Amino acid sequence: MEQQLVSIGRAWLFGNEVDTDNMFPGFALKLPIAEAARHVFYALRPGWANEVKSGDIIVGGKAFGIGSSRPVALLLKHLRVGGIVAEEFNSLFFRNCINYGLPLMVIPGVLDVIREGDQLRVDFEQGLIRVERTGQMLKGERYPQLVLEILRAGGVMAQLESRGLVLPMQGVR
Repeated sequence: MEQQLVSIGRAWLFGNEVDTDNMFPGFALKLPIAEAARHVFYALRPGWANEVKSGDIIVGGKAFGIGSSRPVALLLKHLRVGGIVAEEFNSLFFRNCINYGLPLMVIPGVLDVIREGDQLRVDFEQGLIRVERTGQMLKGERYPQLVLEILRAGGVMAQLESRGLVLPMQGVR
């Protein structure tokens, strides 16, 4: 099944240098995915996982996703987060999100335009964000075709499985 690359939801603002250790706390690493997902951003916003809704958008600043390579994207997908927009991403975090099929977009200065709670329409395929409060359109970079195919498939493993290149793997997270 092909994943949509347009998300409509509430903006949740986070600042600069948000570390993956603060997104996915160490005590949750060995928990089942559904239980671990309840602790996303626990150190920064306790209870956030209970408030976020399907399609909501995380908005970050510079160096978003620095730190270790914890599989945060897996938990955010479990919570049905629509994607992440930030001024810049840590490259490992960016690749992990693409690998898990969680769309992201780089928009310099995004924290100067979007406010906490703004309703956003984010078209990750076209590289466009509409801020409903102001009607303003923000433009980011468009993905290369290969990356779009990975995101549409729901991630690298889902893409490989759909093409019959690997068998579905149980217990891989």
